[in-house]
Amino acid sequence: MTDARSAAWDTYSRGKPQRRRTNAKGETTWFNWSQYPDHGPGAEVLALRPGDSVLDLGCGSGGNTAHLATLGMTSVGVDLSAKQLDKARERWSGVGGMELHQSDALAYLGSSSRAFDAMYSVFGAAWFTDPALLLPAVHAHLKPSGVFTFSQRPPVEGCYGCQASYIPRGPDEDPAVVKRWDYEPGAWELILKEHGYVDVSASVIPPPSGSRRTGTLLVRAVRGSRAARSGEQ
Repeated sequence: MTDARSAAWDTYSRGKPQRRRTNAKGETTWFNWSQYPDHGPGAEVLALRPGDSVLDLGCGSGGNTAHLATLGMTSVGVDLSAKQLDKARERWSGVGGMELHQSDALAYLGSSSRAFDAMYSVFGAAWFTDPALLLPAVHAHLKPSGVFTFSQRPPVEGCYGCQASYIPRGPDEDPAVVKRWDYEPGAWELILKEHGYVDVSASVIPPPSGSRRTGTLLVRAVRGSRAARSGEQ
């Protein structure tokens, strides 16, 4: 059976342009956590070294995935949208060390025995997957002291937990509906700690100067030990 979310993200892909050829620094690949170009931290948040393995949960058209591959990582991306992955394969065909898979994040993790030095989600699966299901799966596939980081829009005040996102379709079609999970930074910190993560931080990156008012929620955590997860000392 076709996943309705896949069709929704294919629709989203049709209205989403490819990443720019170069950024403000003239770089042809780069890492961006934010919804704004040339704004916020970069790949250093993941604390990776050449040779490390990293998984992008909801890689879209693959810009961040490709950038990490150019830095010498084994860079794996999964996404529900075949259209987004087609864009990624077209744009980054010459990048070595990069793998792309069409899959739901939970399905990929559930079928894989691989362990990663880091996982991340930029406005991706961490936003659109129930954390009660995703966080244990990520924890199980991170190497000891592995990093899990994700970014998304901050919640609307008073609108927490599972929310609805509407993706426009054709003029004669109802919008596609996908679920997302929104919490304030402090709530994310508690949720991650409850699932065995340590060194948890969550904050909102302010938007660039100008008329924009919405920042970017950035959450970072480290895989704790089994003892920490079970509450043992």
